[in-house]
Amino acid sequence: MSDDKIVHFNPWRDFNDAAPLDDPFSVEPDPAQIASFVDVVFGYSEGLIPVRGFVDKGQGKDGRPHNIWIDADATAPEKLATFAGWAAREGAAVYVIPGTVEATGQARAADVQQMQSLVVDLDSGDIPAKLDHLVHHLGRPTLIVESGGRTPEGATKLHVWWKLTEPAEGAALAQLCQLRGEIALKVGGDTHFRSAHQPIRVPGTVYHKGGLTRLVQIREASEVEVDLTETAERVADMPPMPGIGMATAEPRERPAIDEVLVTPVREGGTDDWSRFEGASAAIGHFIRMVHEGRMSKNAGWEAICGYNAAMLRPTWPLDRLRRESDRLWELHIKRHGPPLVRLDSPALAPTDLPTFTLGALLDDTSPMPDDIIGPRVLTPGGMLVLGGAPKVGKSDLLICWLVHMAAGQPFLGFTPPRPLRIFYLQAEIQYHYLRERLQQIGLPPELIAAARDNLIVTPKLRMLLDAEGSARVAEAIRAAFPDAPLDILCIDPIRNLFDGGPDGGGENDNAAMMFFLKDRVEVLRDHVNPDCGVILVHHTKKLSKHQVKEDPFLALSGASALRGFYTTGLILHRPEEDSTQRRLEIELRNGPALPAKLVDKLDGEWVEINPMNERLVRAEVGAKHDAERMRKNDVVLGLLYDEAQRGKLYTMAQFAEAFENTAGLGGRSITHDRLSVLATKGKVKFVRGAAATGIGLATERSKYGYLCVEGMVLGTGGETVDPATGEVTPELIPVLPSHYKCPQTGAVLPVENPSVWVYQEEDEA
Repeated sequence: MSDDKIVHFNPWRDFNDAAPLDDPFSVEPDPAQIASFVDVVFGYSEGLIPVRGFVDKGQGKDGRPHNIWIDADATAPEKLATFAGWAAREGAAVYVIPGTVEATGQARAADVQQMQSLVVDLDSGDIPAKLDHLVHHLGRPTLIVESGGRTPEGATKLHVWWKLTEPAEGAALAQLCQLRGEIALKVGGDTHFRSAHQPIRVPGTVYHKGGLTRLVQIREASEVEVDLTETAERVADMPPMPGIGMATAEPRERPAIDEVLVTPVREGGTDDWSRFEGASAAIGHFIRMVHEGRMSKNAGWEAICGYNAAMLRPTWPLDRLRRESDRLWELHIKRHGPPLVRLDSPALAPTDLPTFTLGALLDDTSPMPDDIIGPRVLTPGGMLVLGGAPKVGKSDLLICWLVHMAAGQPFLGFTPPRPLRIFYLQAEIQYHYLRERLQQIGLPPELIAAARDNLIVTPKLRMLLDAEGSARVAEAIRAAFPDAPLDILCIDPIRNLFDGGPDGGGENDNAAMMFFLKDRVEVLRDHVNPDCGVILVHHTKKLSKHQVKEDPFLALSGASALRGFYTTGLILHRPEEDSTQRRLEIELRNGPALPAKLVDKLDGEWVEINPMNERLVRAEVGAKHDAERMRKNDVVLGLLYDEAQRGKLYTMAQFAEAFENTAGLGGRSITHDRLSVLATKGKVKFVRGAAATGIGLATERSKYGYLCVEGMVLGTGGETVDPATGEVTPELIPVLPSHYKCPQTGAVLPVENPSVWVYQEEDEA
């Protein structure tokens, strides 16, 4: 018997001859397939790829979608593979919109800028026959992807891709989407792909639907690329598949909203429209009602929840309903502006309060939102109050600050992430004086040029920020920034725009202040941009210096409710009445404490002064001593100059003895010390040796010689006659220094150029 006919018996094999079972835990994303897919769908494109992570149904899990945008460049495969790894662990499917957009957050059909592939989703019927039909008429595809799903007959659902030779844009992009819809109609594919923003699963990621775990995988790949125009001709020539026909796949008409609101809709697409279509239509209807003022926002939310409970089978979870409502509300506001008719109504919000467990808060390691003004001075949705006494300079400081923020430049250590869009609602300075102040602002021209269009300022307004005033302000903000949301709303001052509500309370009434902050300022902010920061300017009351030192924020005028409401407080005050320096006290709620800043306006610009140069003990007494030393310096220099005109020059010891207790100079040793300091600083120099005898002075034996000051002239006792006028004046000869005191060693050194007076230090001692 030949060896090829011998049957070998293996008892272990007899007991283990079943086909190996799929291990769901062994399914991992395939970075190589992800990279191949990215090359086909985005290899030639520029911009951002919108990526979506949705928890697949049938796992007993629920979670909100995770959306990211990644650059369509060489890093895209690695980033998408990283996201796929996270999604696999979370039971989430990975989708992309197969086109690129310009900016993060964009994902609508109108936002898609480029697409470089043609795709057909085969998800029902005889899929192998449909694939054969496509290959026969359109040619071999670039990719055939098994999407992970199965039809009721057990066939594998497929995505069929053709890579274009170049990205489609503009009219070509519209033609591409039309071709996707036409192909789907002819072979019975998914007609949703007529829209450019229809997402699709990524091969190389994990499919979890129905509790089954599979890899979305590439069945077949090639290097085929097709021309869009030629493909359009092939699609036009391709006949519909027998038994499908174009008519059966035509899109149905959208049902009327009255029909949607009273017709139940079940999961699984068994009705004329899906739960998503029904919920979106109902939410959009009630949002329009709220926006037009025909119902309050609370009533609108209750109506949305009522539709969900009565018509969706099963109902959507409240968190999903809330997310969809918020998304459509923001979209409606962006397209149609703020709801001015019902501006005094509360913002659209669910009735349940958001709550979080300690574990959820500890586990949330997502990045913190960017500061509007760092570090944590103004955070998204935050409120900053700037207080100061009248004429302390708070409006001038605020205007310079806002110009810097609008230009995207730091100011006194406060830093914006980019140029900010600012609406400055001020009610103090009339138009002509406002423009005069802004034209005189001492800032660099390039900084002002960068801020020209980002800072919108009102002249003095004669209005209250009541319901009508809020509507006018909201409309003005929308007109000023029609294409982008507002970053900062600044109100200056509170007092001139204050509305205390129906009871007419003033600023000192806690209830009136809370009404103004919550029902006026907060509501206005919610209708222009809920995440924008608010800056309120307020006056302070008179407090003693001790009270200001203990707690400067007690100086804010009005009710204590204001301090409990803001997230950041700033107080600008003048520690010394006779000094130009101001102190900016800072109180933060959303970040670590910041030290107070010592600021002053020098050469037209606000600057921060190093606090290490300031006295901490007996500052007032020290300032008086400084002033007294400066006075003595001036007296000494003046006496030396005047005495020289009378023909008298002095050595250091002679001057100290001659002018002891003269003009408040003090004793001999004090005056001698003052001369030594002035010599070290270069304000006093010396004439000695040949330079002294050359102008008729007696030979001296002191260490330094005769004292000399800048511009000194010596009276000789003679007279000169002006030949032109005959005027007789005393004869004066210039006195130039020959030596100076070295500020480092104290040695007496010769002057290099007697005609040029050099000061060693400009600061007064």
